[in-house]
Amino acid sequence: MIVRPSQIGVNADELSVRSLIYFFIELENLLHHIGKRLRKSGETIAIAEGVTSGFLQFSFSQMKNAGQFYRGGLTTYTLDDAAKVLNIVADGNAPDFVSAEVAGKMAEKVGALYNSDWSIAVTGFASAAESANGKLYCYFAITYKGKIILTEKLDLHSRTKSVNAQLYYSEFILGCFKIELDKQYAQAEADTEESNH
Repeated sequence: MIVRPSQIGVNADELSVRSLIYFFIELENLLHHIGKRLRKSGETIAIAEGVTSGFLQFSFSQMKNAGQFYRGGLTTYTLDDAAKVLNIVADGNAPDFVSAEVAGKMAEKVGALYNSDWSIAVTGFASAAESANGKLYCYFAITYKGKIILTEKLDLHSRTKSVNAQLYYSEFILGCFKIELDKQYAQAEADTEESNH
């Protein structure tokens, strides 16, 4: 028996392309579900991004009839711009404006700015930064009706390529948003059923 080498490429460029393809395949189902839930509930969302640099906003813009629920978003990639645009005071202990507290403030501010029911914000590192001791991580927050309902930190291996880090952060955050959206939807249905009895 002759064993042939795998046709799967192992170089970094091919892995990045594959990561992007897999990201969009998984994303399609996720986006369909999120869009359907938001349309059915009549609720809206706004986004504030740093480390994902527009991936989340792009994702929401791709949902069917996005204009019915996606209010908009903004991307601030530097400490100074985030502080100016969102009127946030920097957390003195957070390297380059990256902390759970900052993510929460960003989510609250963008939700208020766009008058949305939901908001998501993310800040972090997609490439090794001296201020982060060479580590890759992000913090994100999700608000509902102006209140923070979830704040998480995601850690990645320091050798993760920047684009892969951004894609992973985006997909994970959207997955968490789907879970929170489903919880609120189930609660609203239960409340409606209870009031009908």
